[in-house]
Amino acid sequence: MAPEIRPAATADIPAIRALLRAHDNDTVVEPGGIDIVGPYVRHLVGHHIVRVAVDGGDVVGFGAALDTGWCRMLSDLFVHPDRLGSGIGRRLLDAVFDGASARATFASDDPRAIPLYVRAGMVPLWTDFYLEGDVATLPEPRRGVRVRSAAPGEGAELELAWDGADRTVDHAYWAAAPDGDAFIVEDELGAAAIGYARARQAGPARALDRLLVRPGADRVAVGFAAMRRAARDNPLLHVEVPGPNPLLRSLLDARFRIVDRDQFLATDASLVDPLRLLPNPGML
Repeated sequence: MAPEIRPAATADIPAIRALLRAHDNDTVVEPGGIDIVGPYVRHLVGHHIVRVAVDGGDVVGFGAALDTGWCRMLSDLFVHPDRLGSGIGRRLLDAVFDGASARATFASDDPRAIPLYVRAGMVPLWTDFYLEGDVATLPEPRRGVRVRSAAPGEGAELELAWDGADRTVDHAYWAAAPDGDAFIVEDELGAAAIGYARARQAGPARALDRLLVRPGADRVAVGFAAMRRAARDNPLLHVEVPGPNPLLRSLLDARFRIVDRDQFLATDASLVDPLRLLPNPGML
């Protein structure tokens, strides 16, 4: 009998995390350590579209997606290693997309991922690169560019004004990240970008978790200012940059190094502007 596909519940979170660990996508958190994955999974289950595949009472797969205001974003799709190739992933993908026509996701290096997503109507568009480096190598902020702390709810209000997307619950989640920092980059015209930074679950670097730049703002100057703020007193920063974004060349020139990459796929290239967004890899 095929596994049952059903909505995930809070009680499924430990099993979902065990599934992630089976794919080396979660780490065991020491007492008092930083847990990023737990709050992320709880946020998805509590606010977005999460389905699990259950066989004999065991969770053997899970998929998660959310509506970004631009598209239905596939956040996660995992099947237990012993059940790969059995069609569970295809059923979970259909369940979380649920007929949505505008679709997007990031694909890992697993060779099974891209064929599955292409068959679901998405096409490979660009590579997103994960980089790490010392923010001391970045140029000083351009005159007129400054950074301040964001007021509660300010990021959500700005994204709604700039792009018409109401992502209030997601902005609240990003702002509440462990050792998190919600900030606004300003230029001569006012707010130029919404940024979030946080600690990482593993490794010494801090992460620029997401950055959305105002249409028409200086992407490189604003991006550098955001990265300096995100690092705080830790010089090492981890950041995700879409391949078409001019910050990629600028960071490589500043001796940042590429440590990983993902393939971005979508049904339409116009759904996401890679020149204005440094995405959150799970939630865009």
